[in-house]
Amino acid sequence: MPARQDGGALQGGAPRVVWFASETDPRTVSGRSVAADLVKEERPSHLVWHPGTGEILQLLPATRAARLLGDHVGREGRACLQIAVVGQARVPFTGMLLNGLDQIVRWLDAWGIDRRWPAGPPLPSPQSYHSLRARKDWARGGHFGASQVPVVDRPDPGAIDIRRITGPDTPVAPIPKPRVPIPEPATVTRLAARGTRAGDAAHTPQGQRPAQATGHSSPGPDRPPLASRSSVMSG
Repeated sequence: MPARQDGGALQGGAPRVVWFASETDPRTVSGRSVAADLVKEERPSHLVWHPGTGEILQLLPATRAARLLGDHVGREGRACLQIAVVGQARVPFTGMLLNGLDQIVRWLDAWGIDRRWPAGPPLPSPQSYHSLRARKDWARGGHFGASQVPVVDRPDPGAIDIRRITGPDTPVAPIPKPRVPIPEPATVTRLAARGTRAGDAAHTPQGQRPAQATGHSSPGPDRPPLASRSSVMSG
């Protein structure tokens, strides 16, 4: 079902796919009906998929931008594929049969889209309105829910099970690398020790050991030892 208008030329960058929910009841609405509405509204996606019946309709070629994301962000990436799933955000579509999913994922693989979710699993609706939508995650490419796309205010597709889409080995969330502690340079330690010894020597009279804590005060630099004072007095 080809659309009459697309979102323009793609601008380059990491390839990605964005998953949407049509916000229609899959028990009563067909994929063809959703596709016809998107074409009529001039907001076509690349694919419309009904996971219950297995319907897959392509509205645009992958080499052109779709229009569900808007004209600017939808052009980012060598591929920025947009898939409208017949379903509702409050009832995640991964909780039902996923007829035709393998065919779609193989098609995404062919366009170089990695099987990863840089922003983690999409949040449930309505909490998904407050998703982070970080640019650094978007720049990595891969799979995203519409609620995770920068500058796009959408709640769908809801809290889908990402492992049912990209496989059981899909990490649930990015795992940051642990920080390695930086050891203190050995030269600093040696210099600090030298400074302590040099300071002690600078405050000790030449030829004398540092006074120990015996309860008696040691003679100052201008006072002779006690034996010397006795000799002077007897003389």
